[in-house]
Amino acid sequence: MTAADDKTIVREYFNATGFDRWRRIYGDGEVNKVQLDIRTGHQQTVDTVLDWLRADHNLAGLTICDAGCGVGSLSIPLAQAGAIVFASDISEKMVGEAKTRAEAVLTQSQRPTFAVQDLEALTGRYHTVICLDVLIHYPQDKAAEMIQHLSSLAESRLILSFAPKTVFYSVLKKIGDFFPGSSKATRAYLHSEAEVVKILESLGWTVQRNGMTKTRFYFSRILEATRS
Repeated sequence: MTAADDKTIVREYFNATGFDRWRRIYGDGEVNKVQLDIRTGHQQTVDTVLDWLRADHNLAGLTICDAGCGVGSLSIPLAQAGAIVFASDISEKMVGEAKTRAEAVLTQSQRPTFAVQDLEALTGRYHTVICLDVLIHYPQDKAAEMIQHLSSLAESRLILSFAPKTVFYSVLKKIGDFFPGSSKATRAYLHSEAEVVKILESLGWTVQRNGMTKTRFYFSRILEATRS
């Protein structure tokens, strides 16, 4: 299938059965053991990024684009810390849930600006652009195009997470242990870390920090790049 087909599948999935599943995973209600494991892994990725940003002691007033914001797991704590957040997602239902969660804990002036957009449609300029757990839905050639586009939006920093392509994780994916469950409806693509770094460097970025989240059913490599 083409990259356009992938995007359509992702949009339709996260506006239907996928939305209900991932809203539970990203919430705090009761879930099964696999979903709890994925919830834990995703939260560890979010916490890693928040720790990096807080360590710089300049979040207040910083302009941040959260590309693929889901239900606001990252956008909301960034806004609570004083960042000026633009948050987007391809799924209208995900954005609606993010807005509801933001309204429950943030004042009107704190709330992120939310939009229903795919990555290619994003515009503007931001100090920091963050894209977590989105590249997994797209093949390498399309991921390269999206990284290039996200790069054009970022003034100083770009943070990405992706499922790394290694022999071990490739085997797990083949035997069905990658994002298991009957409601799985999107393809999962692994990406070579060396290739992602090469793309970043070709665009004038230098990797400054990196991290790895690894649980039983969730794995994500996190890279923070700054302008060379």
